[in-house]
Amino acid sequence: MQAAHARNAIPTLGRDVDPDALYAALADAGCLVVTDALPLAQCRRIERELAGAMDAARVVEQDDPAQFYAGRTRRVTGLVSRSETVREVILHDVSRELAERHLGAHCERIQLHPTAALSIGPGARVQELHREEDLFPFFPEPRPNLILASMWAISDFTADNGGTLLVPGSHTWRGERQALPSEVVAAQMPAGSVLYWLGSTLHGGGANISNSWRYGVILTYSLGWLRQEENQYLDVPPEVLATLTPALQALTGHVMHGGLGFSVADAAAAVDAAVDAT
Repeated sequence: MQAAHARNAIPTLGRDVDPDALYAALADAGCLVVTDALPLAQCRRIERELAGAMDAARVVEQDDPAQFYAGRTRRVTGLVSRSETVREVILHDVSRELAERHLGAHCERIQLHPTAALSIGPGARVQELHREEDLFPFFPEPRPNLILASMWAISDFTADNGGTLLVPGSHTWRGERQALPSEVVAAQMPAGSVLYWLGSTLHGGGANISNSWRYGVILTYSLGWLRQEENQYLDVPPEVLATLTPALQALTGHVMHGGLGFSVADAAAAVDAAVDAT
């Protein structure tokens, strides 16, 4: 079932919709909400598995408007090592289908970019609109397909509690085009939904004028030959890496991309293989 959308609205579809139709809506608007993507039981497991880290996360009470991240916010990264359930979500079939359609033609292998749990508290200000691809300024806008981002709603997202702000259609803009207030839309979705946006789509955290915290998990994917925003090689230590499935090991970047990323371990494996073959 598809909700009708104008250019200044975020399309909303169910997870049972054909992946080609999901990507068509995403590519058209630059963003997409998929409902019923994650059972609520998994949302609660993520909360439990990250509870210690989130409780320990520093919350800046006195906000500095000059800072990129707003105060009254908890932020925890390195989720591959912190949550088994997040590892499952990283491999979600909808995410992998959309990432393959958006990025697959431009690389040999897709990789995980940053991971973060983000809880926006009452009184948090709006975040500056930005693009995920701003970290790669070497390409003129609109840039080639570099990144696909996702925000998983662990709690309900509303316009009042800091639902992510997006500018549908901004992925096609050139130069210094600025968004008008009427072009900025808040993602509103129940827990268990997921918001996708292209790396070239303007977005930012919304202001929380409610009395409750808004909890989401960001999982982002990029071309396998790009430098990852989060250093997965440090955030996924060897003892954790050894427990991951081959698919997740590859997504975290621990598999070579063409001639990129060789190591002493790769050379040792090649020698062992040659010896075994004799």
